[in-house]
Amino acid sequence: MPSRPCTFCEIVAGRQPAHVVLDDEVAVAFLDVRPLFKGHTLLVPRDHVETLGDLPPELVGPYFERAQRLARAMEDPAGMGAAGSFVAMNNRISQSVPHLHTHVVPRNRKDGLRGFFWPRTRYADDAEAAAVAARLRGALDGAPAAGSGLEAH
Repeated sequence: MPSRPCTFCEIVAGRQPAHVVLDDEVAVAFLDVRPLFKGHTLLVPRDHVETLGDLPPELVGPYFERAQRLARAMEDPAGMGAAGSFVAMNNRISQSVPHLHTHVVPRNRKDGLRGFFWPRTRYADDAEAAAVAARLRGALDGAPAAGSGLEAH
């Protein structure tokens, strides 16, 4: 049984309609069909990758430069004229289309969104927080750093 084509790849290829706001050699951005607010845009890499971890290192900077441009457009009076923006992505969990996409949403004070959309928690104590930080540092030590020059402290 053939798998369904990726919705976002279909938009990138021009085979599915979308209200495109950015289209270049790196990425395509288009309006979300179910926006949080008018102007809510989805930025996708032109090539199919499922998660941020799958994005080739040489595309990370160029991809996020596009996200930065979209965030500026949300605040630009010629764009959405918003007071700010919310920029976010999901990796696998809550990812409605398994193609990396970044939400860039215009924000204004008292717009109805309240921080993050999920419950927050606390560490039991400083020792638990230190153990979690050490576990993440250990995972990072084994992962490629892509020449970031950043070190864990």
